[in-house]
Amino acid sequence: MLLAETTTELQVDDILMGLVGGLALFLFGLDQMSDALKLIAGDGMKKVLAKLTANRFTGALAGAFVTAIIQSSSVTTVLVVGFISAGLMSLSQSIGVIMGANIGTTVTAQLVAFKITHYALVLVAVGFFMLFISKNGKVRHYGHMIMGLGLIFFGMHLMSDGTRPLRAYPPFMEMMQQMDDPLTAILLAAAFTALVQSSSATTGIVITLASQGFISLEAGIALIFGANVGTCITAGLASLGKPREAVRAAIVHVLFNVAGVAIWLAFIPQLGAFVTWLSPSNAELSGAARLAAETPRQIANAHTVFNIANTVLFIWFTTPLARLVRRIVPERVEVAVDVAQPKYLDPILLQTPSLAMDIVRMELGRLGAAALHMMRGAFDTAIHGSKEELDALAKLDDNVDALHGAVVTYLGRLSKENLSDRQSEQLHDYLAAANYIENIGDMIETNLVDAGFERLRAGLQISQATKDVLGALNKEVAWATERAIRAIVSEDIEAAREVSSAKGELNRLAAIAENHLSRRLSADEPNRLATFRLESEIMEHLKRMYYFAKRIAKLVREDEMAYLEKKHNAGSDDEVTT
Repeated sequence: MLLAETTTELQVDDILMGLVGGLALFLFGLDQMSDALKLIAGDGMKKVLAKLTANRFTGALAGAFVTAIIQSSSVTTVLVVGFISAGLMSLSQSIGVIMGANIGTTVTAQLVAFKITHYALVLVAVGFFMLFISKNGKVRHYGHMIMGLGLIFFGMHLMSDGTRPLRAYPPFMEMMQQMDDPLTAILLAAAFTALVQSSSATTGIVITLASQGFISLEAGIALIFGANVGTCITAGLASLGKPREAVRAAIVHVLFNVAGVAIWLAFIPQLGAFVTWLSPSNAELSGAARLAAETPRQIANAHTVFNIANTVLFIWFTTPLARLVRRIVPERVEVAVDVAQPKYLDPILLQTPSLAMDIVRMELGRLGAAALHMMRGAFDTAIHGSKEELDALAKLDDNVDALHGAVVTYLGRLSKENLSDRQSEQLHDYLAAANYIENIGDMIETNLVDAGFERLRAGLQISQATKDVLGALNKEVAWATERAIRAIVSEDIEAAREVSSAKGELNRLAAIAENHLSRRLSADEPNRLATFRLESEIMEHLKRMYYFAKRIAKLVREDEMAYLEKKHNAGSDDEVTT
């Protein structure tokens, strides 16, 4: 009866609503702030990622920066897998990035440890009015960020208010005392983090409990350790069914986090003493009040010190760690598939549009490579290939169609995300580029293959002189197509200019071919008219393929000019506003 009365007095429903509702607002605010930061710092992230391959130390800094922005070490791990698959970094270099990602996740703990919950609704109001009043995209992004920050602190406030009555509930306080056993605390936090798939959620609750004086510093450190172990589950689940590189990256994440916790487990008191010295003190307070005032910041600092120290310790052993991971996850014989499958289009990157755009470009490179593979053999096969060779050429278009469909589907899903104006334009350009590349493949499959079959049915022979003039035109078209694909994939404006400049040479070669075919029309050969028609069709198909290459290059040039113009106009607007 006494327990029932105590439970009734505690108003369990109110406590649960405060805790669960506050946690929901906390995570929603974190998501809002992260989305805004992705838009604000998108170009900055891309610049940092471009330097990932320098060495393991810059890789760690890049991993910390990117993860601090996107608040997801899992997304960072997926990015690492993409770069390894593209040959842009080795597994050893990627380990530095994964280690740095752990440092980036400590930003959440540092953020929520600030005691500004009383101003939470002010931040929400300021962010809302920035969204409501301003039409400027950048101002609205900052509004989203500030409102998200306010929601984080308001969620913390609700959790704190909701759990306050538990101070007078002895069974709960006794349960909290069990957290002083490090193994119990680590296992509990790891299980909770694995369940909710968010170390940020665990961090928020730990800081809230500490701000109420419910847990000691040592217990808070152990709970943070558990969150570090539990977050590995996210990376592990993300690697299921993925290439070996993804599995290895997940294994690196697990080994690094678990080994770090194992090393520090025996030194929790020493770590606690160090962060107590490092953190602000409230000597004027005593007992639970002092614990509540000091512990949140101490736990946040312990989280940061722990991850920085682990990175400094393990970063010297990236090569042996990479060797160990390769032994754990060896290479396997890949089963050949009939149709190409997308390699980089991971759904988790949809949450980070600025980085998803880079992955789309990488997949466009594979789509372009499939089309170029068709082009390189298309001309020779059309003019003197056998039926089997023509069938094989036509079948190659299945790879182009499969990759085109994957890119278009991914871009469709990406279009539903919160995109900046620049990203919306890029998405449109990448969709158009994918369609142009697919059109090249279709032209080869439909037109050039049909021309080859017509040659076989009619028994037509193409002279060596005609092969030479058409071959020169084909070579120039293939070169222009390769430069166009390089332009869109590498954002190479110079390559785009080269494609546009090639128009004069293409016209010259086409004119030579037309004059040659006109002269050949009067030659005394069997089926001369049918042969002339076939040769003319092949020439027109080649010219049409150059048209698509030129359209791809034009996308790059127009996008560059539009971006520079908008940047110039934005600068002018800022000056006027100032």
